[in-house]
Amino acid sequence: MAVHRVSLALDRLLFAVKYAPCQSRCCVLNSRALYCTVYHPSEKTFDKILIANRGEIACRVIKTCKKMGIQTVAVHSDADCNAVHVKMADEAFCVGPAPTSKSYLNMDAIMDAIRVTGSQAVHPGYGFLSENKEFAKRLAAEGVTFIGPDTHAIQAMGDKIESKLIAKAAKVNTIPGFDGVVKTVEEAVKIAQDIGYPVMIKASAGGGGKGMRIAWNDEETREGFRFSSQEAASSFGDDRLLIEKYIDNPRHIEIQVLADKHGNALWLNERECSIQRRNQKVVEEAPSTFLDPATRRAMGEQAVQLAKAVQYSSAGTVEFLVDSKKNFYFLEMNTRLQVEHPITECITGLDLVEQMIRVAKGYQLQAKQEDIPINGWAIESRVYAEDPFKSFGLPSIGRLSQYQEPLNLSNVRVDSGIEEGSDISIYYDPMISKLVTYGVTRAEALARMEDALDNYVIRGVTHNIPLLREIITHPRFISGDISTNFLPEVYPDGFKGHQLDVDKSRELLASAAALHIASQLRSQNILGSPRVSPTPVECTRWELCVELGEGRHDVEVTKSENAYTVELDGEKIEVTGLWNLASPLLPLTINGTHKMLQCMSREASGIIVLQYMGTLFKVRVLSKLASELNSYMPEKVPEDTSSILRSPMPGTVVAVSVQPGDTVAAGQEICVIEAMKMQNSLTAVKQAKVKCVHCKPGETVGEGDLLVELE
Repeated sequence: MAVHRVSLALDRLLFAVKYAPCQSRCCVLNSRALYCTVYHPSEKTFDKILIANRGEIACRVIKTCKKMGIQTVAVHSDADCNAVHVKMADEAFCVGPAPTSKSYLNMDAIMDAIRVTGSQAVHPGYGFLSENKEFAKRLAAEGVTFIGPDTHAIQAMGDKIESKLIAKAAKVNTIPGFDGVVKTVEEAVKIAQDIGYPVMIKASAGGGGKGMRIAWNDEETREGFRFSSQEAASSFGDDRLLIEKYIDNPRHIEIQVLADKHGNALWLNERECSIQRRNQKVVEEAPSTFLDPATRRAMGEQAVQLAKAVQYSSAGTVEFLVDSKKNFYFLEMNTRLQVEHPITECITGLDLVEQMIRVAKGYQLQAKQEDIPINGWAIESRVYAEDPFKSFGLPSIGRLSQYQEPLNLSNVRVDSGIEEGSDISIYYDPMISKLVTYGVTRAEALARMEDALDNYVIRGVTHNIPLLREIITHPRFISGDISTNFLPEVYPDGFKGHQLDVDKSRELLASAAALHIASQLRSQNILGSPRVSPTPVECTRWELCVELGEGRHDVEVTKSENAYTVELDGEKIEVTGLWNLASPLLPLTINGTHKMLQCMSREASGIIVLQYMGTLFKVRVLSKLASELNSYMPEKVPEDTSSILRSPMPGTVVAVSVQPGDTVAAGQEICVIEAMKMQNSLTAVKQAKVKCVHCKPGETVGEGDLLVELE
């Protein structure tokens, strides 16, 4: 039986004292971007709300509840007992062990928490039980308010097949496809052939990019059917699939709707969500650069038509695919608060969580359609614990050894549910935070996003900031020339990080050389007193060798106060800074231009790892003598990876398709790894014979673990 957590008062008090400034700032933008929680003491809503979720969305809901004077209850798994949302809430209740099926999807335990704590309403956040009609029914049976739409709307819009039929009846543009459940692989192939390739195979009960595959031929249809049904069963407990025509090179644009129980419904403008990997959004913005007022209104009106067709009441999102001629087609409706809702809050000034709570209590909407503005521009980057160099982002796990959000910058909002010391585990979504910047213009919002990414300190896990920064500074993104194929088109050979030109390479090398000397000079003193140092005290000129990749450069460094002049390849580069080597951030002025670098590590071997332009670069700085001697050191022979298969990420082995003695062809599946509810097929890189299998279904593996040997 779950144990009611009521003994966290001291922890919460300490947490509140330590993080109060941070918590208050994370929602503070200028007057144009601030979403407003208007709390009227006379407008009674609920005394206590339970949040049936975790992480950043649980924290987001708690913040609005606190502003409205509502007590909050957090639920958590054993693994999340010290999570930020647990500390922020007034009460906490353990609902089971780490796996989601035994905790955050455990309806019985969550219902126990509601009864024990006396919660009057439940906010489901997104994911987990947010679109589960059975959960909503159980709440209604016990007289507990579900902060979301009624069960009819959840069922109608949660089923992709039924929702498409309803959309057609409501005169909403829909994608051509098969209006039914696809039951077998062969049926899937026949339907795909009838529709015409390419097709999209997706889970009927799905969302969030899970259970979706694009197929361009019969073989990919068979494979997509298998993986989509498995992911759908794992993520939603429902393996039903549908197939529809895949619109090649579209934009993904969604309309935020808000409706009450009195027949009023509004559309709160659009969000551009075209930058995706594996059908999951990475960067979003509001408004879209692509829509004109007439198309925006047409999409908004169709979204409201659909909402009214199912008597929708709450915040919801109608997603559309939009082609190059601005024809738009209904994709799905999410009957919950969307992950990317903050950018809508920034440009409209509305607090969507507050609106959901008011609607759930039965109040009418306060705004009319003509009251909904587009003030400025907002951009959201989803910061994930992922390795962007592997398929644009395979999950990474670990503990956040250092964590610092860029809240010192103006017009920056960070929605997160972690802190320094938090663990990123294999059990949950790898999102670290949602980083939002706002500007009067798009250019202003983009410039702030670039600064925010450069100032964001994350240590202990691999993250996708290198990819995010490259996206928002790419000429195609800046010009608005984007589609859902943006990443594979811009990086056809995979993401490689920032590619340095000659000038940027020189800036990086000069910064590393100056940092090396600053470190050497600091080593002369301990507690302000001189000590023996390899660097002579009176020295103001140094000759060094700096290596980056295969390049080797002789440099000369001179110092004057806090400025270093680095002569490199006949060019002089001036590097100035405060040189606080204890700080993870390294603000420098390079030839008069401000740059923010991060020093990730410095080693006695002369290796300095710097984050520059979002990407990590390994630079080696040595004296000339040390560089000459280093050439005699033996080099480590790289491992031959063509004859072994290692896990590219932490996860669980779902299936092993080979056994010792089998002969495999290049591209043949060897095993399947599931990480954060996404299944990944690992294949052979060449034709070979299986020598040994080191894993079996159900086992948990770490990144780099040996799975199969070939010969």
